[in-house]
Amino acid sequence: MNTRRAVVAMMQHETNTFSPVPTPLSRFGTNGVDVPTGSKVTEAFGGTGTGIGAFLDIAAEAAMEIVTPVAGNAAPSGKVDADAYRFMTDAICAAVADGCDVCFLDLHGAMVPGGVPGAGDDGEGPLLARIRELAPDLPIAISLDLHANITPAIVDNCDVIVGFKTYPHIDMYQAGHHAGSIMVRALNGEITPVMQWGQRPILAQTLRMGHEDEPMGPLIEMARHAEANGLLAASVFGGFPLADIWGAGLSVVTVADGDAGLAADIRDQLLDAAWAEREEFMFSSEPLASTIDRAKQFSDGPTILLDHADNAASGGTQDTVAVLAEVLEQGLEDVAMFAICDPEAVAIMEQAGVGATVTLDLGGKVDMPTIGRQGEPLRLTGTVGALTDGVFEITAEMGKGTKAAMGPSARFDCGNVQVAVISRHTEPFDLGHLRSLGVDPEAKRYLILKSRIHFRAGFGEIAVREVPCDGVGVTSSDNGLFDFQNVRRPIFPLDPNTPPTPEYPPNPSN
Repeated sequence: MNTRRAVVAMMQHETNTFSPVPTPLSRFGTNGVDVPTGSKVTEAFGGTGTGIGAFLDIAAEAAMEIVTPVAGNAAPSGKVDADAYRFMTDAICAAVADGCDVCFLDLHGAMVPGGVPGAGDDGEGPLLARIRELAPDLPIAISLDLHANITPAIVDNCDVIVGFKTYPHIDMYQAGHHAGSIMVRALNGEITPVMQWGQRPILAQTLRMGHEDEPMGPLIEMARHAEANGLLAASVFGGFPLADIWGAGLSVVTVADGDAGLAADIRDQLLDAAWAEREEFMFSSEPLASTIDRAKQFSDGPTILLDHADNAASGGTQDTVAVLAEVLEQGLEDVAMFAICDPEAVAIMEQAGVGATVTLDLGGKVDMPTIGRQGEPLRLTGTVGALTDGVFEITAEMGKGTKAAMGPSARFDCGNVQVAVISRHTEPFDLGHLRSLGVDPEAKRYLILKSRIHFRAGFGEIAVREVPCDGVGVTSSDNGLFDFQNVRRPIFPLDPNTPPTPEYPPNPSN
């Protein structure tokens, strides 16, 4: 038997089309400069708890020759620069064109390229279509994020799709291994995967997608039950609502062994159950001042104060200071915060040195024109408590074994709050994000975290409670802040009387 040749690659980005944060190629690198290619892909991701780590293991276990053209993974931000998109897609397609027997791709599903002719607002679909054109019969398996916005071009141009079933995403490896295992069985002639997919017009909000919460939790359990009873795979995709694109929203993909009818039946059961809970996919909040006032009653901790409107892992600038300012104003004590992304402030603290007293205009460096807000820095005087390079190894199950890359970082001690100040956008999901800066998060009464749900991967086990705070930013859950121009209409909740349209309407831009 000839050795099979496998192309294994990663191209990951969740695009917030309202975000002012640019997405150049350097953002996809593991150290802020270099995007791993060739043998460096295995060096960076081999043995890690990631989708591409699983695909590498699957291919190795099957004694395949492994080709690793590129592994790009960028923190969520605005549309992907055309040069970055071309670099990654060209590398993958060149590897396919050189000849291969199978392709394993660790994708996100909510990438939006900017200014790429032919790509439109779908980053993954056109890549898969291009691969299909190069190799029409090539078996392709992909793993996708739970927040993927599934489009016809994605489904029509691959053979196996498996999405994460957790948020926080602690099953990235498992999803990749699941997809890869199905594909290897298909290559060996053991099964014949057939896929079905569908959507419901729901622009679900991210804060309502935790796998331990309703309404997403019961849907995922339905999917797991279907898999335990004969279906090869069932994936519920909540979608990413801050991508103002035609295909944004909730969808389901099912994979059966040769039985398209079974796959369709399970798909429809899941979609109908999601539609019945559409109201529960919406999040509402109270005013910030009253939220912080209510939090003052808690004497135990840590209480997580979620600054969710400025979450870096949804495309936030990570430099708004409304929640921090309110906490200082109301005098909460024994507080740590992760994090303000402010390279300028870090540079000032590096120059001053540990122990120095400095006055900073902290945060507020980036304007947010899509929500009509200018940056508003907060002037504070405090002490430089620590300085680091921002690198440590992730121990949480989400991305376990990979390296955190916060960039040059500092701890700024001001009053009752210790603030982590970083140079690269990083959502806190590992206790090391604070511990690396000399903060013991378990000992704090309050933790201000610029996060939505991912914080639970590391902080969930120490948190006594979580309190969502209605701060400022381009990841707000207030739909009224955003001018949706491109998403298909009608869609709930933008259009309250939306019918449960069963057919996915054609995209007029295609």
